[in-house]
Amino acid sequence: MHAIVVRSTLHDFEQGRNFLRQEGVPRAKQAPGFVSGHWVRQGQDSGTAMLIFESEEAAKAAAEQLKKNRPPANAVTIVSVEIGEVVAHA
Repeated sequence: MHAIVVRSTLHDFEQGRNFLRQEGVPRAKQAPGFVSGHWVRQGQDSGTAMLIFESEEAAKAAAEQLKKNRPPANAVTIVSVEIGEVVAHA
């Protein structure tokens, strides 16, 4: 399994959360190889998401789709998108 780790700056939390619920989560769940996803708010202005996929190829494809379908810039800025191997899972 491989994970996409996304770090974001939050500008308008409510607008960002609405985008996530209406578009981001449904799109992630439909992605080939999707296993699970967790989106975490850290303080007032930052967040981290971890999306788990069955393979590195599926994670790379989903990361490319994320880069093409970003949230509204006035709500959320994606700071980084990284892919790594999942070495343990509970």
